[in-house]
Amino acid sequence: MAKEKSTAKTAANGKGKRATGPDSSAAKYPRHPVDKSLRIPQAILEQNAGKECTVKESAAFLGVGAAGPYGVEVSSGIKYGFLERPSTGTLAVTDRAKRALRPQAPGDEVKALREAFLAAPVFGEVYGHYRGENLPDSKFLQNALTDKFKVPADKVKEFVEVFTASLKAAELLVDHDGKLRVIDASTAMGEGGGGGDSPTLKKLERSVKVGATDRCFVMMPFGPPLGGYYDTVYKPAIEKAGLQPVRADAEIFGAGKIMDQIWSGIRTAKVLVAELTLRNPNVFYELGLAHALKKPVVLVSSNEGDVPFDLHHIRVIYYDVTDPFWGKKLIAKVAENILSAIEHPEEAVLPGDATE
Repeated sequence: MAKEKSTAKTAANGKGKRATGPDSSAAKYPRHPVDKSLRIPQAILEQNAGKECTVKESAAFLGVGAAGPYGVEVSSGIKYGFLERPSTGTLAVTDRAKRALRPQAPGDEVKALREAFLAAPVFGEVYGHYRGENLPDSKFLQNALTDKFKVPADKVKEFVEVFTASLKAAELLVDHDGKLRVIDASTAMGEGGGGGDSPTLKKLERSVKVGATDRCFVMMPFGPPLGGYYDTVYKPAIEKAGLQPVRADAEIFGAGKIMDQIWSGIRTAKVLVAELTLRNPNVFYELGLAHALKKPVVLVSSNEGDVPFDLHHIRVIYYDVTDPFWGKKLIAKVAENILSAIEHPEEAVLPGDATE
């Protein structure tokens, strides 16, 4: 009878078995910023000479209890790859944590933090999606996190706080004219352009179906230097995404009215790419036609000032030609955003104009 009362009381409190089982607030992502998750590895290095120890011993090094919040902190350290479990109930410090805490060369600490951040569940995936772009406004970011990345709605606020704090700690986030831009460190980190296709692109290739005749129409200036990017960047990126690249001047100019051909190219394209650098009037005219047709468009610019205010809420890829790897990064990123625009056209059209 007493046992039944106890069970009833627990149920009345809304806890049930979840209160005595695993942490009900468990999340797939780390719940501590990447730099703050070095506290336990540091204590083990300083007070136990970096040797393997039990979880209770590691907590004692910090003068705290081993239950509750400490278990969540241990979990964060493991998700970042700073800690590992050689056996049940034990912890060991990884080489990644040692490089972050005891760097041997300039840049070791930042590299280790970036590796940890990119390796973390969910964080690495969200980074791959937004690298080279401004983080969207709060409302749109929250929607993407819940819809695309399956972050529980009641965890979104915490996720954003830990995610952005970790980006800053890993020097992957900068304030650019009042917008938070995610730095594309792909070549250095092996995400995209530096060695094979990125995990983000591979995932999109598996989930997005592209037909053999699907086209991507490129809207861009023809004159140098931008005009030359078609062959060196945009055409390879579109082909990497599995579509046929088309540009007005060389590809479809011929007999007939030029605007009829441009209209046909825009209308029949599955997705489009617009190079907004220098605010070329022809590009913006064609972009207006594409948006009127509710076509998904991948926006690209080397200068945020060339992107009109009313387009800021659409995803824009920003590239820096002073970066020695900018071309490779841009090819990878454009390919990814083309497939992403096909999968989620609402991200690449004017608000309220998503394809039905």
